[in-house]
This record gives sequence, structure tokens and C-alpha cells, in this order.
Amino acid sequence: MNTPAHLIFGMTAFGKAHRPAVTAAAFAGALIPDLSLYLMAGGHLLVLGTDPQVVFGQLYFSDAWQSIFRIDNSMVLWGIALVLGLMWRSPVVFALCGAALLHLVFDFALHHDDGRAHFWPISNWIFQSPVSYWDPRHYGGIVGPIEIAAVLVCCVVLWRRFAGIWMRALVVTLGAAQTAPYIIFGLMFAG
Repeated sequence: MNTPAHLIFGMTAFGKAHRPAVTAAAFAGALIPDLSLYLMAGGHLLVLGTDPQVVFGQLYFSDAWQSIFRIDNSMVLWGIALVLGLMWRSPVVFALCGAALLHLVFDFALHHDDGRAHFWPISNWIFQSPVSYWDPRHYGGIVGPIEIAAVLVCCVVLWRRFAGIWMRALVVTLGAAQTAPYIIFGLMFAG
């Protein structure tokens, strides 16, 4: 699932109107599992000039990168943090960990050959879902439009929940970041 969708789903599930710290925590929790990928890939692509085929075909699957992904994508670690947040009765920790776990559940279900070790440190096993959010060989042509529809519904929910200009601008920006590629490619390859 694309990061903007994770952010939208995380804020829809855990964001609270008039509770900016909780909403910010939901946003952060939805982002953190992808953050290391953005930092490492961005560093290689933008700073070092590494070929994208090397970044996403080799480095992504390397032991070094996967060892980092094991940590920030661990349902075990996020689950422990969620339990602690519940024990502390902290809505901020609950939103942070809940949004991160929601992100990981979607990733677990929607990554065919590019998944991560979600049960580290208990196991390094990587689930190979029969369904992919992007790969047409694994129902990406079906899952992608469903993801877009769900994102648009959540954007409406968020628009109604948050009346502030900055939150609404964020919702529109994330919605556009998620839907624009589908619209552009749809127009490019139509008829």
C-alpha cells in the first residue's frame, strides 16, 4: 500500500478532532514503518545517484536494509508498545501504535514478493501474500482501485471531521498524492 493511503487510513482510524497531539501521533504511526525506506532510498537516489534498479532490485532486499525494516515493521514491537500505551492510558501512544499496526496489517496482506519480517524478533519469516496492492500478476489491478475508493471515502470522513484549513489542506494533498498517479496513468493508457 502506498504511504499516502497509510497516512489517510491511520488518521481516519485514530485521529481526533480537537486533539492535535493524538492526530499527529496517528500520522506519525502511519508513517514510521515506511520512514526508513524513504531515508535509505532517498539517500541513495538523490544524494549518491544510485540507479533505481539497484535501489529497489538489490538494496531493498539486502540483509542490511531488511535488518532495519525488521525493527520498524515489527508487529511484535509495535504490539508491546501498544499494550504499554494502554496500561499508561495514553491516547497519544495508543494512536501512534494503533496507526503503525494498521499500516503493518495492510502491508502484511498486500505485499506479495516485497514483504517484510513482521514478526521479528520472534521470527524472520516473511509472508508472501497471494495479493499485491500494485502487482497486476497478483490482483493489483483489482486491489488498486479498491484502495483508491477507500482512500476517497476516508478523505471525505477526514474533511468532515477536521474543519481547520491546515488539516483540510493535508487531506487534499494526501488524497491527491494517492489518486493522481492512477488518474494520470489511466488517461495515458485509455482507449
